[in-house]
Amino acid sequence: MDFNQVVYQIYPLGFCGAPKENDGILSHRILKVIDWIQHFKKAGITSILFNPVFESDRHGYDTRNYTKIDCRLGTNEDFQKVCTELNNNGISIILDGVFNHVGRGFPYFQDVIEKKWDSPYKDWFHINFDDTNHEDGFWYEGWEGHQELVKLNMYNPDVRNYLIQCVDTWIEQFHISGLRLDVAYMVDRNFMHELCDHVRASHPDFFFLGEMIGGDYNAIMNDHLLDSVTNYECRKGLYSSFNSKNLFEIGYSLNRQFGKDPWCLYTEKHLLSFVDNHDVDRIASILEDKEDLPLIYALMEAMPGIPCIYYGSEWGCEGKKTNNSDDDLRPCFEKAEWNALTDTIQKLNTFHTSISTFTYGDYTQLYIQNKQIVFKRCDENGQLIFCMNIDNDPATVYFDAGCESGIDLFTDHEIKFTGSLDLERKSFQIIYTKW
Repeated sequence: MDFNQVVYQIYPLGFCGAPKENDGILSHRILKVIDWIQHFKKAGITSILFNPVFESDRHGYDTRNYTKIDCRLGTNEDFQKVCTELNNNGISIILDGVFNHVGRGFPYFQDVIEKKWDSPYKDWFHINFDDTNHEDGFWYEGWEGHQELVKLNMYNPDVRNYLIQCVDTWIEQFHISGLRLDVAYMVDRNFMHELCDHVRASHPDFFFLGEMIGGDYNAIMNDHLLDSVTNYECRKGLYSSFNSKNLFEIGYSLNRQFGKDPWCLYTEKHLLSFVDNHDVDRIASILEDKEDLPLIYALMEAMPGIPCIYYGSEWGCEGKKTNNSDDDLRPCFEKAEWNALTDTIQKLNTFHTSISTFTYGDYTQLYIQNKQIVFKRCDENGQLIFCMNIDNDPATVYFDAGCESGIDLFTDHEIKFTGSLDLERKSFQIIYTKW
């Protein structure tokens, strides 16, 4: 498994400017992605994570058809062309696997609505036909109480086999390299085992990512299940530490997750690092001081993990949830933008994919105060030291680098280690020493 990746996340229905409701009108909007490929390459992106692309009632997570691209985005042939162009440019594809629930428009659920207990698909869902005090004349379980999202019965082998066959189709038709499992914390573990074992039997390097909001990530991230999960703990720690001017918070999380003590949880594992995505407020809208934007991306990329950039955030796009709507988080941009923040992220992405220590280095905290942090990461090829000062004033940090000197990756200047280092206000340094 090659964890040396920089992921770029796209919510296609928003990115392509599709109608909020499925209007049934075919439009070839997904081809827009091809126009952005040069932007992806310039930014140093190696993988694209597409949120739902398959036919749905509204927002993609209410699936109607697992084998047909949403008509608002285009045809299967359109998406196949997109995937081919991405792969030809050295960019792999990760799809969003929404396996916990379907939309009410899913044909097999519509069959149950029509035929009730006579439907051959009645056992595909969690249904009580004796409870008739409902719009459909029966009760069914929705995801977390959302009745527009009909929960699938993963105990039914027909359901599991159907979904696995759909994944086989995606791999064959679109040549995908990975899956993000939506609400992975709720997906049946037996199904997860079957899916992972089945795909890895023929594609051993296939990447499985799971959405985890909290809890012990090791429950589904292990040798038998998923390769990685979303690191929501550090996402919160990142922006909160900057806003409260308390880097002890993120320092605690990094030590807890990746340190060398026996009780550390995810040492040598590769979680997905991010500062925002399609479900949370954009980082440019959360940070109280916009000068911190390049700093938070630098810390996110230097810490252990697979960095993930949400489309538009690389140039500082803002967006917040409003009136229980995610629309502001999922806009349509006519074209990609580029500014000083994008420059910084592009350099970080290039360092991340060209220097193995970013991906495979261990983690040791060397110095921490409320507004300064220093840590080092080492692997067989070298050592990087990350130093950051989020204060409005210059600061001096004190640490033992364990070697005599290194190269500042951003300036290409040699840095002599003398036990301390002076940092400018609102600045960071990444100093690399090759063994």
